[in-house]
Amino acid sequence: MTAVDTNILVRYAVNDEPTQSLQAKTLLKNTDAIFISKTTLLEFEWVLRSAYKLPRESILHSILTICGLPNITVESAWQVAQACELYSKGLDFADALHYYSANTSVEKFYTFDEKFIKNGKLLNLQIGKPDPILD
Repeated sequence: MTAVDTNILVRYAVNDEPTQSLQAKTLLKNTDAIFISKTTLLEFEWVLRSAYKLPRESILHSILTICGLPNITVESAWQVAQACELYSKGLDFADALHYYSANTSVEKFYTFDEKFIKNGKLLNLQIGKPDPILD
């Protein structure tokens, strides 16, 4: 099996550098078995959002397109799929992936990120802020 780095996914999705984009497309479409880690997808979303300023719908489409290629194996595919579902509903991709990466073994997820808490509660997720420390 072959693994790929974020920049391969970016070149494939954005097609902004002709030679590397063609190499990335050839690699992803012609290699028998490719592994993509959760961390690579996490960075991929961040690059498309931060550096390329792509809208959520385009980013989600790129993630789903790449992960849907028949020769692709995604680390913890169920967790990534669940994170994509929450992302499509407005949750930050990183937050969604953190939540589902922990969700198989925890009852509640704590954070100080108010936006994550607010959006998570709208989606009925078990997310909260730690209790204040009392003197």
